[in-house]
Amino acid sequence: MATYLVTGASGGIGVEYCRQITQRGDEAIAVCRSSSPELDKLGVRVETGIDITSDDAVADLVSRLQGKAIDVLINNAGILKRITLDNLDFDSIRQQFEVNALGALRVTAALLPNLHDGSKVIMMTSRMGSIDDNTSGSSYGYRMSKVAMSMAGKSLSHDLKPRGIAVGILHPGLVSTPMTNYSGISPKESVTGLLARIDELNLDNTGTFWHANGEVLPW
Repeated sequence: MATYLVTGASGGIGVEYCRQITQRGDEAIAVCRSSSPELDKLGVRVETGIDITSDDAVADLVSRLQGKAIDVLINNAGILKRITLDNLDFDSIRQQFEVNALGALRVTAALLPNLHDGSKVIMMTSRMGSIDDNTSGSSYGYRMSKVAMSMAGKSLSHDLKPRGIAVGILHPGLVSTPMTNYSGISPKESVTGLLARIDELNLDNTGTFWHANGEVLPW
């Protein structure tokens, strides 16, 4: 039985990750600021009160885990606020960096002692963080923070390879959640593809930027 730790696990893709992980017979540790009825129904271990922008909260998570080995760390927590050139909000842009990029790096660094040779780290980024694929502009905070997250994942793929830890940089597709105003594919379809990519992840393809459907995305 493998142990997966999922941040941002209270809704949408996070809940679906936990559901499918347990259906596979593996263990899911759900990490979030507060739980949800949907997550509670799964009967998985839930660690609440974890704000990934807080050093103290992340240190508390590490303490609660008591050295438990993690096979797959899924940095799923994220926020999207639509910032246009005509409506620049630098506090909002800064907050998206704190959650989407720095938060994922903070959690990964703190949990390195729980990872081992053969573990995997997943950065849930977005196609909107692809510079080459940006054909519509806008969404400054989200796009910029997801580029930063992907870059953190790429650096981690090099730094962790000697330790036997592979890093996947994954785009879930346009998924029907509150973040997307319920446009796109179902969380079930998305996570099915994401778990397939995680299963395929190894030290030979570490650092790859994948779509959930298996397509390699441009930087």
